[in-house]
Amino acid sequence: MFQNIALNILLTAFIVVITVPPILFLYLYFKDKRQSQHSILRNFPLLGRIRYIFEMMGPELRQYMFDADTEAKPFSRSDFANIVVSGKYMKTLIAFGSKRDFKEPGWYLRNSMFPKLSEEMNVTCDPKIRTKRYVGTEGLFSRKEHLEEVHISPWTLNPEDAVVIGPNCREPWYVRGPVGMSAMSYGALGENAISAMSYGLGMATGSWVNTGEGGLASYHTIGGGDVIMQIGPGLFGVRHEDGTFSWDHFREKAANPHLKCFELKMAQGAKIRGGHVEGNKVNEEIAAIRGVTPWKNIDSPNRHKSFHDLPTMFDFIDKMKEYGGKPVGIKIVMGGPDSADELAAYMAETKRGPDFITVDGGEGGSGATYKEMADTMGLPIQSGLLYADNALRHYGVRDRVKVFASGKLFSPDKVAITMGMGADLVNIARGMMISVGCIGAEKCHTNKCPVGVTTTDPEHQKALVVDEKKWRVLNYVVTLRNGLNSLAAAAGLNNYTQFKRDHIMYRNRVGKVTSLEKLFPYPDA
Repeated sequence: MFQNIALNILLTAFIVVITVPPILFLYLYFKDKRQSQHSILRNFPLLGRIRYIFEMMGPELRQYMFDADTEAKPFSRSDFANIVVSGKYMKTLIAFGSKRDFKEPGWYLRNSMFPKLSEEMNVTCDPKIRTKRYVGTEGLFSRKEHLEEVHISPWTLNPEDAVVIGPNCREPWYVRGPVGMSAMSYGALGENAISAMSYGLGMATGSWVNTGEGGLASYHTIGGGDVIMQIGPGLFGVRHEDGTFSWDHFREKAANPHLKCFELKMAQGAKIRGGHVEGNKVNEEIAAIRGVTPWKNIDSPNRHKSFHDLPTMFDFIDKMKEYGGKPVGIKIVMGGPDSADELAAYMAETKRGPDFITVDGGEGGSGATYKEMADTMGLPIQSGLLYADNALRHYGVRDRVKVFASGKLFSPDKVAITMGMGADLVNIARGMMISVGCIGAEKCHTNKCPVGVTTTDPEHQKALVVDEKKWRVLNYVVTLRNGLNSLAAAAGLNNYTQFKRDHIMYRNRVGKVTSLEKLFPYPDA
């Protein structure tokens, strides 16, 4: 697939060069000699033009031809391929051996001498889910692949093993799958991308859609599945015209049967700041959903204005539970080992607080942020999650609150390790984007996404066909759950909720292996 794209790029460049009239070369030669902006063009006009052509093609050439399979950041060619193959073909099989560098330090899962048999696993395999996957071959100039209908097991948790969020709320949320869509707003993503994810996750069952801070849109509920409504500092969807919180709008949203809980966004891994959306993405529909002016840039405050410390935040959460009757959580980013200590201590002291906490890692993505913030602000997910889990355990409140984790957790092994580190559930954003066609063009903030994912422009969105991509989302999620179930069985566990720290091993550079439980012992309560 990647080689085909690279060949098409080179072929296009060659055709352009041989078809350009000589008179145009002469025009560019004298034009570039006189300009004062580019030094290379001034001294070497024609060679300079060729240099700039290859410079513009550089990202594509590196991605498809020169980067090794495991090199590129934030996602490698291998990462992309694994997600795409899971969605198209429902396969994770490889031949000959792993491409992982086993000499490098890293995390491993402990296997059991007596793994579980498939019939011993406590997971739901029936009723089967109807889906479609690709069969056939795909060549450079031929497309003989076609969709074939199949029926697959959902690999969800049994009802008695469901993760219960907000058990003391009027309407608790029972979650029977380990992964769902992380917060992605309508506006940051277009309606086609949101719809495809909503349909796919709804059909997969046991999953969820997180609205992101842009408010609840019809596209989030179109698939009929569970929905988390995130409320950021901009209060989009639950605000008055002057930007203050509207309890009437909040109650209206809470009455939606698909909406299972609310998430107060305190911070996001990729940007410890207010959100931003370019005005050219804010059409009339998005503006109406958010309660803002169309076609103008949207910038959220750095924090919520309705509360300013833990006591006022807990009061606000209590009022949300009272008015909405549904669980309420918070999304945080850990800045240091003690970042959650005060929160956990106050939860223990007051017997109040959020029903769940989403810990977002600094490696998380965003449609628009600043490089210096994405590179350095906030701890990566593994460190942040462990310290958050330690704080909740130390103050004796871990059993009262469920923990979501997010930050490049797109494969079964990454999810298993994260659950062993303390996560109850896992949010996935860019994995979902790749499953609906994202190629990592990094044009999310421009409204010119070439594959129609992070754009609201109707012309660009034509690339994303909802009725085709929804099957890929469904297949990706179910294949991930299947892989996670296989890892749990190999570890001798009854289901994938049972991963603990002693199932995670760390091998250092010289080959010494230490369990995570010894590296980060569970704290005394």
